[in-house]
Amino acid sequence: MKGRVLIIAGSDSGGGAGIQADLKAVTCLNGFAMTAITALTAQNTNGVTGIHDVPADFIQEQMRVVLDDLGADCLKTGMLSQPATIHAICDVLEERKETIPMVVDPVMIAKGGASLMAQEALEALKERLIPKSTVLTPNVPEAEVLTGMKIATPEDMARAAEMLFKLGPKAVLMKGGHLDETGDIVRDYLFEQGAAMHEFAGPRIHTRHTHGTGCTMASAIACGIAQGMSVEAAVGRAKDYVVEAIRTAPGFGAGYGPLNHAHTVKV
Repeated sequence: MKGRVLIIAGSDSGGGAGIQADLKAVTCLNGFAMTAITALTAQNTNGVTGIHDVPADFIQEQMRVVLDDLGADCLKTGMLSQPATIHAICDVLEERKETIPMVVDPVMIAKGGASLMAQEALEALKERLIPKSTVLTPNVPEAEVLTGMKIATPEDMARAAEMLFKLGPKAVLMKGGHLDETGDIVRDYLFEQGAAMHEFAGPRIHTRHTHGTGCTMASAIACGIAQGMSVEAAVGRAKDYVVEAIRTAPGFGAGYGPLNHAHTVKV
């Protein structure tokens, strides 16, 4: 076991996304996962029926006690539904002068369509958290919200990444799953400051069992970084891991089903 990842995110009672997916992904990639839970959700494969936010001071306490004792090689953020949550996280990182790499997954909308971020939290995300990120991992709808532009082509994704760089991340992974949803290839694009763009292409698996793909991808990347991999290598392994997890999904639930996080993977 190698690589300590502190995951700061919300819980999914259905087990397919959120903290549950994060823990599974990091563990199955031979990392050590720790958590600071930001919200509890009541949800299943059909959607979210309720959200209970964790008080900001308790989120901070979870972070402090973990970092004080266990430490972390990478941080990963997921569902941060309230501005107070984002400010609380950033306050802890700033008071400790932390320089731990961080993967920021800007979770905004659940697979079933429910909003997972208050509008007021968006500005806090852009102004305080994203500037601290090593890797920002938006899908197309999230990138559209963050940039205010319509994204319909790979060229649009490149322009959006340039806009997102102005917010301060060191790297942006533009996930292309929402583009050309009838096509047979999914292309993700990694943009790093001062480096050439890198394309990750893989087969599109036409299935409704894709709940938690964003959470899983971001946590898999964070695990790779925690284990000493370059961003490019961490993204490449994470992409392979997620594709196989979708391909071998167990088929649970009547809606957007979970992935198979426990498939055999090279670590």
